[in-house]
Amino acid sequence: MTSIPGEGRIGWGNAMVKLSRERLSNQVYSILKEMIANYRFKPGTRINIEQLTKELGTSRTPVWEAVHRLIQEGLLTNIPNRGVFMVELTPRTSLELYTVREALEGLAARLAVQNIDDRLLKKMKKNLDEQSRVVQKRDLVGYSRLDFGFHAMVYEACGNTILQEMLETIKSKMRPIAMHIDPVLVQLYDEHLEIFEALKKRDPQKAERAFRVHNRHIIEQIKASLESNKWSSVHGRKENVTQGTRASGSTP
Repeated sequence: MTSIPGEGRIGWGNAMVKLSRERLSNQVYSILKEMIANYRFKPGTRINIEQLTKELGTSRTPVWEAVHRLIQEGLLTNIPNRGVFMVELTPRTSLELYTVREALEGLAARLAVQNIDDRLLKKMKKNLDEQSRVVQKRDLVGYSRLDFGFHAMVYEACGNTILQEMLETIKSKMRPIAMHIDPVLVQLYDEHLEIFEALKKRDPQKAERAFRVHNRHIIEQIKASLESNKWSSVHGRKENVTQGTRASGSTP
């Protein structure tokens, strides 16, 4: 059972009480974000607030405050008279996300070449070694977590806080897409190796190109899932996507 330390403690004065409540809300928020990252909730499923309150050992107020933050971030949605649900991404939204990510990650990779150091390269190499193991096991959840971590290290190295915030926001919205990558899992891992080598060689053009290709292959896989009806088997329905939704920009 996950519990929140310090629940129920009252400080001196209204300011301390408010500060304690805010800290508690932040703790609940972090735990719920971690649950989402670990695929505790499937896309489209209802979130049982009462059960979460009991599991976390806290009151309803900090849980609802955390839930409202996640709704604002686009990870949860509150449907009147039905409850709170994990967002279920449509194919169109997924393609739009990857189209934007392609452009932004290409820029991040180009900037990262200027700032990346041996410490971060060592962390990326360790991440890739772990990716190799989970790819062999076809562990999609494990791979997805490592994939997000690998991309986050590039965001960190880009040195542009505004760009990093934009990419982190996009990344958090992409959690429900991961189950569609199984057919191209090995290919995506190999592309991570290419990105790593480009960063290691401090080659900005190659790093940007590798990231753009990486995103376009995922876009192609989403479209393939639609054509084979696999999207509806995971998400419950199929949506028509016009030819106009495509990866933008040219590969350097």
